Amino acid sequence: MPPKTASKPGQAVPKGDVSAPQRADEGIRRIEWAAREMPVLRLIRDRFAKEKPLAGVRMSACLHVTAETANLARTLVAGGADLVLCASNPLSTQDDVAAALVEKDGIPTFARRGEDHDTYYRHIVAALSHAPTITMDDGADLVSTIHSKYTDLIPKIRGSMEETTTGVIRLRAMARDGALRIPVVAVNDTPTKHLFDNRYGTGQSTIDGILRSTGVLLAGRTFVVAGYGWCGRGLAARARGMGAQVVVTEVDAVRALEAVMDGHRVMAMAEAAPHGDLFCTVTGDKGVLRREHFEKMKDGAILCNSGHFNVEIEIPALEAMAEEVRKNVRSNVDEYRLKDGRSLFLLGEGRLINLAAAEGHPAAVMDMSFAVQALTTEWVARGRERLPARVHEVPAEIDAEVARVKLRALGVRIDTLTKEQDEYLKSWKEGT
Repeated sequence: MPPKTASKPGQAVPKGDVSAPQRADEGIRRIEWAAREMPVLRLIRDRFAKEKPLAGVRMSACLHVTAETANLARTLVAGGADLVLCASNPLSTQDDVAAALVEKDGIPTFARRGEDHDTYYRHIVAALSHAPTITMDDGADLVSTIHSKYTDLIPKIRGSMEETTTGVIRLRAMARDGALRIPVVAVNDTPTKHLFDNRYGTGQSTIDGILRSTGVLLAGRTFVVAGYGWCGRGLAARARGMGAQVVVTEVDAVRALEAVMDGHRVMAMAEAAPHGDLFCTVTGDKGVLRREHFEKMKDGAILCNSGHFNVEIEIPALEAMAEEVRKNVRSNVDEYRLKDGRSLFLLGEGRLINLAAAEGHPAAVMDMSFAVQALTTEWVARGRERLPARVHEVPAEIDAEVARVKLRALGVRIDTLTKEQDEYLKSWKEGT
């Protein structure tokens, strides 16, 4: 939760808080490289610059501060939004990008890679000091902070967009408890997000983070994937594609059956623990890897997480079991030497390995997710009335339009229904 010493919203928003303002030029190059892979967002930005659909909108966004996010921020600002940005994870910030946003684009950005707990929440409060009328979240920390500490902001907020699975889980829980007091749009749940961003983006970038931090050969190793949602499906497919023997653990019978049908071995984590060489959690829940699992793991087992928060691996239990903890035996690798002589290796402090040790999702995938974010923000801003305070789905036409534009950008053509086909699908009279 936010530290009690944090300043209150309503104060003047400073320029930002970044680690390396001198790296702004480096950040610009990274942002522009990502932009080459984001043609859908570029088209939206060009239209926004002409139409200014977000004029008068005060926005606070809590997102991973990466080159791809920078292109979203530029699009929102081109549309007329008055934007303040803060980081949604202490280890996902690209410091050169944060510097570029502040020094070159003039977007107040509060993000430092490796920031501590108090700094993280101080940055969230700095974003909220903007008194936003629309918010954007990746993990729901911004919205939960508003509801717990700054409820005076609620009446002015027209809506919020939520980017990730974990955040949607939290928000739906708030809605069930009657605690959610602002409308939130579940951007994460659109097909162009969870089918592509979660499956292809998380699948590739998680493997990227593991390989950058360890350099291990995956072929022939037993790779345990905890969770077979869209992220788990993508990760399992890519691990198998690199020659790993994939084991899936699940609590959902349908997903477990799907994993079996996809050709993976499925078992409980207690059964998988002695066999795994590498474990990766992608569930959105806490305590997925626990003490009873650590006790069974082989010497040298590698542990990592690609869920939003670092609670999926029970790190306090691992620390309690360790006789010695050797930090950074390799970049983003901590060794936990247990009292029985075994060593377990934790990657990226248990945080998102694809952002802690790599660069997150490929820009071509984030192009679709952030295009949906931008268009949904426009939809909320242009709405005649404030939406009801619940979790809303993204309008289907927004998702379809993003898919159509992405196909055109890829040079792919698809068929259209003939008049007769369209009429047949709408009719019930014609049969055998």
